[in-house]
Amino acid sequence: MKYIVILGDGMADEPLAALGGRTPLECAKTPVMDELACKGHMGLVKTVPASMKPGSDVANLAVLGYDPAANYSGRSPLEALSVGVPMEDTDVVFRCNIVTVSEEEPYAEKTIIDHSSGEIATEDADVLMDAVRAAFNSDEIRFYTGTSYRHITIWKNGRILNLAQPHDHLGQVIGPFLPENKLFREMMEKSFEVLNNHPLNLQRAAEGRNKANSLWFWGAGTKPSLGSFREKTGLSGVMISAVDLLKGIAVGAGMDVIQVPGATGSLETNYEGKADAAVKALLEDGKDFAYIHVEGPDEMGHQGSTEHKILSIEYLDSRLIARVKKAMDASGEDYRLLVLPDHPTPIRCRTHTSDPVPYVLYDSTRQMRRTAHYNEKEAAATGNFQPDGYKLMDAFLKA
Repeated sequence: MKYIVILGDGMADEPLAALGGRTPLECAKTPVMDELACKGHMGLVKTVPASMKPGSDVANLAVLGYDPAANYSGRSPLEALSVGVPMEDTDVVFRCNIVTVSEEEPYAEKTIIDHSSGEIATEDADVLMDAVRAAFNSDEIRFYTGTSYRHITIWKNGRILNLAQPHDHLGQVIGPFLPENKLFREMMEKSFEVLNNHPLNLQRAAEGRNKANSLWFWGAGTKPSLGSFREKTGLSGVMISAVDLLKGIAVGAGMDVIQVPGATGSLETNYEGKADAAVKALLEDGKDFAYIHVEGPDEMGHQGSTEHKILSIEYLDSRLIARVKKAMDASGEDYRLLVLPDHPTPIRCRTHTSDPVPYVLYDSTRQMRRTAHYNEKEAAATGNFQPDGYKLMDAFLKA
């Protein structure tokens, strides 16, 4: 038996008046996910414990079968693992976004316009991070380039700070959300001076793109310690994602990370390449388990784009899930497929929520026959509910 998880990050949503009271998932054309719902087991799962903030870190740990309450030490350390950042037990690690803020006002009166600086390319971000390193690197503070707008800061012998997530405050004045810690507040303020008139940002502005003109720190944590996925499940696994967080979780869990050319973490990612990489790992390389993560729906939710969120879900269905299913069916291998989001990213609020998410579990050897569509409403109507998200993996593997 082969096992495949396909995770549409932030795919779940809330009913929207503009869609006639339906969600983007209800409106999207998803014939393959609907087929899985007709032939498989559907329900709701709560991936984020009530005591924890909703995020891809906590939720994806749960989907992989790790109890977040016992295994979570912060988001940023997981991302740091993926880019090979050295960490000591006494280090505190922060996510460092390069964001877009307004230009004219004093720093505390600026508005955050874009948490991703227009989904800046990693190559451009690295140029700006070189300027950041020149300005701020010291024996106490170190900066490391990650992917796109997502970067890493290490504070030697530091302490955990409670910092605001930038995607929670889009369109708002930043003053109330700046760090109380003097060091980190001053670095954010000075970063605008370093970045706003950087030649690369002047070029971006001339081309009509958002400047990547300020740092934003959040997601503090300490060096993680996850148990081996193979020792826990008996399965050899691979992770396929464009996002450092997911790659870091995989590194911490001892899973192989497959790099797919053209995988961007945005709407226009390489869906087909991700599908083919998973199939190859399972059918040619002898792996037992593949986790395919797609960031597009989450990014479109953060951007507040209903049209593009629907499109990202349709791409996931037609360009990735369909391709994986067709290849696995043709191979003759028995397989199980679990499709779900990690958390909702509703268009209404443009950030994550803790609501339960719909899942569908499909087994190629045991198919039901009924009429169903994969969406939040029909998943809730089944009455199937798993309140402890990390237990869903055991049900998937032992179904």
